[in-house]
Amino acid sequence: MRWSKYFWYTLKEEPADAEAISHKLLLKGGFLSQVASGIYEYTPPALKVLRKIENIVRKEMDRSGAQEVLLSVLNPFELWKETGRWDLYGRELFKLQDRHGREYCLGPTHEEEITDLFRRFINSYKALPLILYQIQVKFRDEKRPRFGLIRSREFLMKDAYSFDEDEFSAMISYESMKFAYERIFKKLKLNTLLVEASVGAIGGKMSHEFVILTDYGEAKVAFCENCGYSANAEIVPLPKHREETEEEKPMEKVYTPNTTTIAMLSDYLKVPAYKILKALLYVKGNGERVMVLIRGDREVDEKKLEALFGTEDFRLASEEEIKQWLGTTKGFVGPFNLPEDIKVLWDNSTYGVKNMVVALNEPDYHYINVNPGRDIQYGEFVDVCEVEEGDPCPKCGGSLRVGKALELGHIFLLGTRYSEPMKALIKDRFGQEKPVVMGCYGIGISRCLSAIVEQYHDEKGIKFPTVVAPFELNIICVNTSDETQRSVAEGLYIKAMEMGLDVIYDDRDESPGFKFADAELCGFPYILVVGKKAKDGKVELWKRHTGERIDLAVEDALPYVKELIEKDKQ
Repeated sequence: MRWSKYFWYTLKEEPADAEAISHKLLLKGGFLSQVASGIYEYTPPALKVLRKIENIVRKEMDRSGAQEVLLSVLNPFELWKETGRWDLYGRELFKLQDRHGREYCLGPTHEEEITDLFRRFINSYKALPLILYQIQVKFRDEKRPRFGLIRSREFLMKDAYSFDEDEFSAMISYESMKFAYERIFKKLKLNTLLVEASVGAIGGKMSHEFVILTDYGEAKVAFCENCGYSANAEIVPLPKHREETEEEKPMEKVYTPNTTTIAMLSDYLKVPAYKILKALLYVKGNGERVMVLIRGDREVDEKKLEALFGTEDFRLASEEEIKQWLGTTKGFVGPFNLPEDIKVLWDNSTYGVKNMVVALNEPDYHYINVNPGRDIQYGEFVDVCEVEEGDPCPKCGGSLRVGKALELGHIFLLGTRYSEPMKALIKDRFGQEKPVVMGCYGIGISRCLSAIVEQYHDEKGIKFPTVVAPFELNIICVNTSDETQRSVAEGLYIKAMEMGLDVIYDDRDESPGFKFADAELCGFPYILVVGKKAKDGKVELWKRHTGERIDLAVEDALPYVKELIEKDKQ
């Protein structure tokens, strides 16, 4: 491909509204063009990378025995009503009507449709095990699209679904997909971490995520370097705080003017934040009110709270509601003198803490030396606390490490979550009719593009692994008006294509600096520079990943590069 004829236009300036390094580099490198918030167009070089990612995924899925299908983007609401997810999935579900008033959704995932496809054709265990997969555009109405392809509203995804006679067989399929995912990410050169995860809106009995650690990850994971335990932070259980042994002091009401934050109160009373009881009043969608009590030095994990409430439809009470219901203001909310219909939950972090500072629902006043059990009755203890660095590992008791993570793959053991309500039944080997046991397995294809850039870049730009690079080799003619340079570069370009190399020839009438900057920005693994040394029969090879630059004889350059490329792909 000649760059002068290729639809590839890089930007000179840094994109102003991009935060994640992958978002910045993919925009600046001319791989993406934004259509609207969370919606992007892929230019030819980006599509080449995506196709290479897809091919690796397809090869490993086919190797595992899975068969490719292509499901519809539009899903009729009747299917989602059968499983209850039409109402349960949440606001991320794009809903629409056709001209006849029939309701549909844009598929964010395809459990319902694949189950419907299965039940229309299969009713016997003899057709099992079966794994079907697709690579398809998906849609989610993200509340806050961020970081380019990391959290977008329209994205490319591979999703697979397994069907088995029983749970034992389903676990074999599950482990088969887990192994396939390990091979896929290894071939994509992505350093992933396998973590236990929540089943979330998909449902089921068990799930795992394949993630990479990055500052721009949307999730938080915890892992133990001592025993190897790893999990999404939202499912890491935290035990009750160890009961303190200090002497209980008399409770006392004190004046605490304008101390509306934990930090201000801690500074005013000269007490550590963990000695302060923080009260958060939540309102569910059905109007139920719940007060969550947690230590002042910890935060509530709303994903844990969502699992506890059984819904994502809840919010913090407003200033007006706090005043109306409790007669106080934000910062002075506490568990004293509450209306009877407000349920109180105590996070495990509050257990056994002595001589606490607690608000009493009166502006500018707090109690000090409050000892739950003596001065106020404990309620139900729950685990809704965010995991922090140094918290105890639930497996070995060691100290947990915590980091931001980007989910690339997610696998679920669904059980009969979909087959039972949708009556996807089979007759087993004993002639008994029962719901088929399912699993589902997703990989974010477009998100993998961002993940690769997150892991492979430097201050100059992207450093694509050879297996997914838009082009394996970039040949640069430094001065297109120099007949010798142009002749050598043209010859190398034609020969490279004959050798089967994936090559782009930068024949643009631009300055050398412009071409060099684009070559490093766009992430070509190997760059052949045809410059002044061409008159002496030499070219310069740049190895993007190592930064090494070496002179080669023109006739030796392409065989040497091909050998390097083949080695990279092993």
